[in-house]
Amino acid sequence: MALKKNQKYIFNTQTLSYEKAVVSWTGRILRALGFVIAALVFSLAISSIYYNFFDSPKEKILKAELNAMKGQYEVMNQEVERMHEVLDGLHYRDGNIYRVMFEADPIGDDTWQAGSGGINKYRYLEKYDNGDLIRDVAVKVDKLKKQMVIQSKSYDQIAEMVKNQQQMLVSIPSVQPISNKKLTRLASGFGYRTDPIYKITKFHEGMDFTAPVGTEVFVTGDGVVETVNYSFKGYGNEIVVNHGYGYRTRYAHLSKFKVKPGQKVKRGDVIGNVGNTGKSTGPHLHYEVLKNGNAVNPVYFYYNDLKDADFKKMIEMSNDPGQALD
Repeated sequence: MALKKNQKYIFNTQTLSYEKAVVSWTGRILRALGFVIAALVFSLAISSIYYNFFDSPKEKILKAELNAMKGQYEVMNQEVERMHEVLDGLHYRDGNIYRVMFEADPIGDDTWQAGSGGINKYRYLEKYDNGDLIRDVAVKVDKLKKQMVIQSKSYDQIAEMVKNQQQMLVSIPSVQPISNKKLTRLASGFGYRTDPIYKITKFHEGMDFTAPVGTEVFVTGDGVVETVNYSFKGYGNEIVVNHGYGYRTRYAHLSKFKVKPGQKVKRGDVIGNVGNTGKSTGPHLHYEVLKNGNAVNPVYFYYNDLKDADFKKMIEMSNDPGQALD
């Protein structure tokens, strides 16, 4: 028997001959299903290998965007670090220069280094693949914002101190109370002197300037007239001016007053005239500077009037342990 090409035959052991193989429809369907399943498995395997080792176009775009964002975060982190360095420099000058100048307490480290939120504030960032990087930048930015607010308030305070300092500079006594440019009118200085009446050594709490009765007396700093007192004893007719910042000045033994209590005065204003009232042995002005109620040496408050050489001469003259005029 001739065999046809592409025709399948099976050998029949009973008849000892080849017989034509008959495939049922069920077999054909199963064979087709097997082929389809094998194709699907193969396709899945190929796809899995491809997606594990090769990125899809969309994944390539997303990865590129992610890398760009990571790069931006790194740049932001570096910028934040530089901003922190600049702010730390401002903070250092604030505490070690500006506040030292105005005798103000610096910002405490606890306040400066304090965080701006609890741990839970950044917990939502943990779900991101690069959450640590994002959290690190977020923490630094929040700290930077907080410190900028603190530093801004500090500079507001310093600006107010500068304003107050300007007022303080014009208020603190800094000139001589009578015209004495040639230093010819200083009669007695601050310290222990012989009392002109009782002839005993007593502490003289001011400086005496000799001058004719009627010589103009100038207030030595901006302030408010606190006392205008008429008296035949002790300081005689006197004026006390409150300059603020703990400073007061006294002008004693006057012959006339040019101001009233409560009146505001500016440095250089004429407030009275030299006299010989009270416990005085001759026409002169007794002048005192008081700091927080305690008499201090007025010689150190003439810096707007005296040059270095004149100041040394004034010191020598004021240290003369001779007799006071009151």
